[in-house]
Amino acid sequence: MLIDTHIHLDADEFAPDRQSVIDAARAAGVGAFVVPAVTAAGFDALDTFADATPNVARAYGLHPLYIDRATQEDLELLALRLARPEAAAVGEIGLDGYIPMPGLAAQLPWFEAQLTLAKKFDLPVILHVRHAVEPIIRSLKKIGVGGGIAHAFNGSRQQADTLLAMGFKLGFGGTLTYAGSRRIRALAASLPLDAIVLETDAPDMPPEWARGQRNAPINLVRIAKTLADLRGELLADVIAATEINARRALPRLSALLG
Repeated sequence: MLIDTHIHLDADEFAPDRQSVIDAARAAGVGAFVVPAVTAAGFDALDTFADATPNVARAYGLHPLYIDRATQEDLELLALRLARPEAAAVGEIGLDGYIPMPGLAAQLPWFEAQLTLAKKFDLPVILHVRHAVEPIIRSLKKIGVGGGIAHAFNGSRQQADTLLAMGFKLGFGGTLTYAGSRRIRALAASLPLDAIVLETDAPDMPPEWARGQRNAPINLVRIAKTLADLRGELLADVIAATEINARRALPRLSALLG
């Protein structure tokens, strides 16, 4: 099956038609979804949604874009969630070097505190790495975690190889469908297939054919076909391999999916 390893199905953008969006994706071959939280305030809503929806894996984390509103109590709430067997990963966490505020110096303590929790609970992490791959690698080496997924990977081949050696898979989505995304497309074409997982990041990061529109999980099918075409491989082989990769990156997926 296709597994969307990064999608915000709990987002308000899906409130009007969430179930029909999910049904359409399932009918097209997307069998499972990994939904990462971005704030502690969203943990309860994520739980309610995941409890009611088959084949939805949940991750809990404090996103770097929102740490200016985070509190110590949020970290305590996060630890309580991570102690539960339903937690598939710590995420979405990381660093963002694109936004001016909050800056990397402000983001870093929250990121490393969450890496420490991931290590404590022996959970993989789902990383936000925009314009920040090198500092993220430094923190990973400092804290030490058991791998996970680098979401929307946009770094160099050397950085990719470093993350792969640390037990990570690299997430590719709508960005690789744009002809102008030459570096990302080259990486997707040349990396070992066992390095790659697929994602949409819906409702964000729409592919080329949905530019300016709300992204949706059904687009994962054409994203997978684009990856297969870039690599000169069969779509069925890409789907099978990326499912295996997702299960290896997030071991609790197999308990959820069987």
